[in-house]
Amino acid sequence: MKKLFASLGLMLALLSPGLTMAQEAAPAVEPVVVETIAVEAAAPEAPVADVAAPAEAAPAEAAPVEEVAAPVPDKGDVTWMLISTILVVLMTIPGLALFYGGLVRAKNMLSVLTQVFAVFALIAILWVIYGYSLAFTDGGSMNSFIGGLSKMFLAGVDTSITVETFSKGVVIPEMLFMVFQLTFAAITTTLIVGGFAERIKFSSLLVFSALWFTFAYLPMAHMVWFWGGPSAFDAPAGFLFAKGALDFAGGTVVHINAAMAALVGALVIGKRIGYGKEAMAPHNLTFTMVGACLLWVGWFGFNAGSNLESNGTTVLALLNTVLATAGAALAWMFTEWMIRGKPSMLGIASGAVAGLVAITPAAGFSGPMAAIVLGAVAGVACLWGVTGLKRALGYDDSLDVFGVHGIGGIVGAIGTGIVANPALGGSGVYDYAAGAVAEFNATGQVISQLWGVGTVIVWSGVVSFVLFKLVDLTMGLRVPEEQEREGLDTAAHGERAYTM
Repeated sequence: MKKLFASLGLMLALLSPGLTMAQEAAPAVEPVVVETIAVEAAAPEAPVADVAAPAEAAPAEAAPVEEVAAPVPDKGDVTWMLISTILVVLMTIPGLALFYGGLVRAKNMLSVLTQVFAVFALIAILWVIYGYSLAFTDGGSMNSFIGGLSKMFLAGVDTSITVETFSKGVVIPEMLFMVFQLTFAAITTTLIVGGFAERIKFSSLLVFSALWFTFAYLPMAHMVWFWGGPSAFDAPAGFLFAKGALDFAGGTVVHINAAMAALVGALVIGKRIGYGKEAMAPHNLTFTMVGACLLWVGWFGFNAGSNLESNGTTVLALLNTVLATAGAALAWMFTEWMIRGKPSMLGIASGAVAGLVAITPAAGFSGPMAAIVLGAVAGVACLWGVTGLKRALGYDDSLDVFGVHGIGGIVGAIGTGIVANPALGGSGVYDYAAGAVAEFNATGQVISQLWGVGTVIVWSGVVSFVLFKLVDLTMGLRVPEEQEREGLDTAAHGERAYTM
């Protein structure tokens, strides 16, 4: 027993320094505990201002709290925008590529696939080098028409930087916004391919695409879409944005813009050999149907993604993309049925694309019922565009880019000024200064839309003509006659789509 007590005594002696240290450290903790208790006890009686008094006495210490409160991207918004970006890539390659590929003759199938693929890749690279900067930065004295080069090579664009959506205080990573817009620039330029398919030199197409992207697409994107954001609504904006022109997802920037380039290209390059004399029927409508379906699915990212966040307006844009497309497909089908006696798969697929084009600028502004009407009008108008108008003017727009995207884009852009009217179920135009939906001026809004349509027709038309002539004079636009008759698959690429 004595040995036990002796052992315990020895252990206590060894631990005594630690106990002493603990006792010496205790006073540093005690004041905190007492102070906390005192504050809590005094809270019912003392004003809240008394508790905050120390913070007022030391404003330098309070500053970091405000920085911590900066908006943080919502993971749901980020996820939706990632999905939307992927969907737009899907609607281009393989969607648009297959849609176009099925419409040409078998000997040109691979050439069209290659053109769409290569142009998409080219524009993606040019976008990150200088495209994003010129489209979405302040251009100083030229800001009404074009941006600057402050973000060339994505300078300052990293994963920590955010940009505001259409809701105050709601942000997404700027890099995500940048890559989403990259897909828009790429698909717009690839759309042009259909205007002069089966006869253009591949090298000339690449050069023209780079030039057109620079001098036609970027200025239009800046004029229509550049603004300070909801928290800086009075900041300098692009020319057409300042005019009040509405374009939710690209009726002017994408569709009319590309369609004018395709039309001008078709006129400058000339008709295909044998056009109007030889059969030039689509070689594989199955591919065209699959491509149309991929376009429709991908268009949900195109339209609903353009809201830049995931909320009720996103749902509205998605619903309108379903309804307008269905309305246009049926309108084209039934009209063709009445005129020709038979409904065609190509007709309903083309009608669907016409509806997608028309609802693009109105997707987040139109009510669902008005979207159906807008789609139906576009379906009939585009059918006339690829038949009556094309025959009357006598041009060879190989895959009817102007007839569908041009006419459909014009109907949709002007129609947006009508269907956005709250009296017709539309959302109206939000006034960020007042913090509410503004009183809708029906006539004024249509005039604003006409400004957008007129500007893009003139801008893209003139720029495209100059660029096509420049390329034609320097390197030639059209392949030799023997290569055109042989087919561009083998003549330009040394491949065949099909082997027997």
